[in-house]
Amino acid sequence: MKNRSIDLFDTTLRDGTQGEGISLSSEDKMRIAKKLDQVGFNYIEGGWPGSNPKDMDFFKRAADHTFEHARLVAFGSTMRHGNTPQTDPNIQALVRAETPAVSIFGKTWRFHVHKALGIKDEDNLNLIRQSLSYMKENGKEVIYDAEHFFDGYKDHPDYAIATLRSAAEAGASALVLCDTNGGTMPHEVSEIVRHVVSEFPDVTIGIHAHNDGELAVANTIAAVESGCRHVQGTINGYGERCGNVNLCSVIPNLQLKLGYDCIAPEQMERLTSLSHFVSEVANVAPFDHQPFVGKSAFAHKGGIHVNAVMKNPSTYEHMKPEVIGNKRRVLVSDLSGKSNIQYKVEELGIDNEKCAEKIPEIVQTLKKLENEGYQFEAAEGSLDLLIRKITGEWEDLFELKGFRVIIEKDERDEVRSEATIRLMVNGELEHTAADGNGPVHALDSALRKALCKFYPEVDQMQLSDYKVRVLNEKDGTHARVRVLIDSNNNGTSWGTVGVSENIIEASWEALMESMAYFLQHQKITIEKEA
Repeated sequence: MKNRSIDLFDTTLRDGTQGEGISLSSEDKMRIAKKLDQVGFNYIEGGWPGSNPKDMDFFKRAADHTFEHARLVAFGSTMRHGNTPQTDPNIQALVRAETPAVSIFGKTWRFHVHKALGIKDEDNLNLIRQSLSYMKENGKEVIYDAEHFFDGYKDHPDYAIATLRSAAEAGASALVLCDTNGGTMPHEVSEIVRHVVSEFPDVTIGIHAHNDGELAVANTIAAVESGCRHVQGTINGYGERCGNVNLCSVIPNLQLKLGYDCIAPEQMERLTSLSHFVSEVANVAPFDHQPFVGKSAFAHKGGIHVNAVMKNPSTYEHMKPEVIGNKRRVLVSDLSGKSNIQYKVEELGIDNEKCAEKIPEIVQTLKKLENEGYQFEAAEGSLDLLIRKITGEWEDLFELKGFRVIIEKDERDEVRSEATIRLMVNGELEHTAADGNGPVHALDSALRKALCKFYPEVDQMQLSDYKVRVLNEKDGTHARVRVLIDSNNNGTSWGTVGVSENIIEASWEALMESMAYFLQHQKITIEKEA
């Protein structure tokens, strides 16, 4: 029986950081490395110690940590022509990194050998052989990355194979075929990989695909189906230019669709949270439409789809989202039907029988509000409140009596914002004021100040994002705006929406609903526990 086990090699901390807008501190790298280890990766490439002090600092930190599953890898190039391994700075930096494994890349394409290095073919083969042999002598597992392999093979197959043979003879445990320019087609990958596997039956063959042709996942799967058993890539596909292959797509495709062994089932359930964790640490907004792990990957909007999914999720889902730690979402909009609302009612835990007669009213109200510019796909907190109000499951915990916002700029160019607010809470009129670094911040501070006396738990919630969208640009400064606010508390997040020609009024609506949603659900939680 053929070997179905795949070695997963993550290079988020090295190749991923070469992507535009991606920057990780040594502490960031350490946090991500620990998560990758927990999810079961075989190799974690931490960086290039010969290129910058930050990567060397990471390897020093990592030396004090015990990885349960993964082998830490330091990355570098073959030595420079004219050097020896003992005098080459890059090779010596790899030794000093003190990792159990190293990945060394070398030139495969004669075009690079002649133009980039300016040396003879045989000289390049010697650089590969001597560099890898020296690392083996120093007790390292050596993974050889054949840079531009597919381009080199198509240009001169015999020389491309000769570079791999030099690496294999020097003791490489894996020969990784790199589609460095990302332009190879899947059928080419299949054909070339099959040839390489036949030439090196006793060495693990790997694939390192880039996504310049939007084919990195397809090329990686084609390579594995043709005999590769070592897969390199990054979380979320981060990387230079168009990125590396996205391991969050490769892993479930290989394991759940094709039956290869990548990680344990309980580790597969952490894949979505791993994707989001890396996004947060890298300070990059998650891509909602990313397959498998994206927020929208199992989101349903059309009424016909929702009706079918409620009967059997397989009607419009290619797999169970829970397997990779994701979840099903039903969206509501002007495209919604009764099935969407019924699903949301059940999701909210509201008695279906009690509000069945209210569903048509909810649908019509929703469509009317969407026509006015509201959008509830990203504002599930506001949708929750809307449904509860119409079904009678809502209790007003505070009532606005009025607010005023003042913005003042003095001769020193300093801007001051102040909000005054009057609320009726538990039969008491609360009148407070607060400063802020802007009008919305001041209004938020005043609202919290007014409510804290009655509901001190409001200090627990935070606003995590604030977005403004102009709805009818042609109206200029008179245009209606939609304000979306994201809030969170102890890992739970929700969105609320406000719409108005006045940006402060739209902001107030979204702020108020965010606070109302939080307090309402705090109350529901307490009642359930009582």
